[in-house]
Formats: sequence, C-alpha cells, structure tokens
Amino acid sequence: MKRPAPNVRGRAGAKAARPHAKPAANVAALTDLDHRPLHRCVEDAMNAYFAALDGEDTSGLFDLVMTEVERPMLECVMRYVADNQCRAAAMLGVSRGTLRKKLIRHGLLER
Repeated sequence: MKRPAPNVRGRAGAKAARPHAKPAANVAALTDLDHRPLHRCVEDAMNAYFAALDGEDTSGLFDLVMTEVERPMLECVMRYVADNQCRAAAMLGVSRGTLRKKLIRHGLLER
C-alpha cells in the first residue's frame, strides 16, 4: 500500500508534520468521564441551553460556544506541553503568534 507524502511545513528545513498520535487502547479520545464523545457533550450542552432559553431569542451563540470550548482546550494543551508555546502551537495547528493572542485574550498569559 502506497503511503501519502508527508505534510512538509513551509519553511526550509522544517520537520515533516507528524500524524496525530493514536490514543492508547484503554484511553478513549475526546471523551468525558462517562465515556460520551466530545460531540455528544456539546450536543447535550446545546440542548440544555436551548431548553433554558424557553423559546427566547439569542444571538452571538457561535462566539459563546467557541469561547467556552477554547479556554479549557488551551489550558489543557499548555499543561500537556509544560507551557512550551512552540509545541502547543504546532499541536493546535496555529502559529505561535495566534496562540499567544488567544492565551492573552483568555487571561492565560500576561503581555
């Protein structure tokens, strides 16, 4: 079976991007403690949010959800990489500058 060419980064001499690591057999990827996949947790949270609205209109929902998800994701990634911004940025697929802006916006890094 032919393997696809590695995804090489733009700057010369950069290492080829590594594929996502496969989780260990006993670790379910992106699940909470009751073993629901992340998308089910989001779906349940959204349904509870709409139920609480009780028919009222809302706006800015996309930004609300992204902010709620982004901060804990950044906290976990930064903890995993021991606050190494270069590794965190590579892991997230964003530039280090973008990562820094997000960390500052969420109060996770001082200017």
